[in-house]
Amino acid sequence: MSIALRLNMTGMQAEPKDEALRYRAAIDMAAYAEQVGFDFINLEEHHCANNGWLPSPLIMAGMITARTERIRIGITALLVTLYDPIRLAEDIAILDLASNGRLTFVAGMGYRPDEYHAMDKSWQQRGKLMDEVVATLLAAWTGEPFEYKGKTLRVTPVPVSRPHPFFFIGGMSAAAARRAARFNLPFYPPMPRPDLDAIYYEELAKTGGEGFVYTPNAGNCMTFVDDDPESAWQELCPYLLNEMQEYASWKQDGIKRPSEDDVTSVEEVRASGRFEIITKAECVERMQDKNCTVVIHPLAGGIPLDRAWQLFKNFTDGVLPLLA
Repeated sequence: MSIALRLNMTGMQAEPKDEALRYRAAIDMAAYAEQVGFDFINLEEHHCANNGWLPSPLIMAGMITARTERIRIGITALLVTLYDPIRLAEDIAILDLASNGRLTFVAGMGYRPDEYHAMDKSWQQRGKLMDEVVATLLAAWTGEPFEYKGKTLRVTPVPVSRPHPFFFIGGMSAAAARRAARFNLPFYPPMPRPDLDAIYYEELAKTGGEGFVYTPNAGNCMTFVDDDPESAWQELCPYLLNEMQEYASWKQDGIKRPSEDDVTSVEEVRASGRFEIITKAECVERMQDKNCTVVIHPLAGGIPLDRAWQLFKNFTDGVLPLLA
């Protein structure tokens, strides 16, 4: 069984002072999640989102690292093609050292041309950029000199994680599966794709490499605990719609992503399976399965802070003690 806290900061407030309170609450929630036994904090990266989707997951990871000691911090996904490769290697190395190896990430290239424009990167060259960034990260983290754009560099400091900080190659294409195998790295498609799994393992077999595929499956559903789920659906739906509609607005032809169906009502949100609202007793019963994954997302879409804390505590103080 694993328990994760999702912090993607959707639901940006109109007043920056109110948004500041949400960011501080998110870091407080991360610290409390560790205190009560959560396994993961999940962060994400998107840029120029109308609802404020977290654009700086490495900075957020650093703030959470400073408030925690044990809990793992994951970024799904880190859009590595939008960074300078050397600077990215340095930043992740420092986070790896400061967290004692608790940071993991999914290396992704994204699927929105607007993000590439905003970061002055070539959308047309994104595959080439991805190869260059991954190769640079792996070379930089050895701590040994290597050739970079015609000069020999040695990147410091060296991460504590050996042979390097743990990360996946993410993606939903055959090229992504082959890239993961070519770099001998685990593969992370965000939704089940047996066809890509087969390509990945076939490519691994050619090189004699070792690896695995991880798909979040149940991790794509976020859980809320409330004594009156029916009323909570009506109350929370505007915030859940905020998040789902922003994500759906980024759809690209020919690129299928999880949870990007157009939704406009409570019924459609419920039918999507993206969120669930269940009672404490139902949650306890669910978590008797040792293979269960529970993702708690109290700040989804701008849920007011008082209510977000109440939903969070419904799980941490109302469910977890019953499991013990």
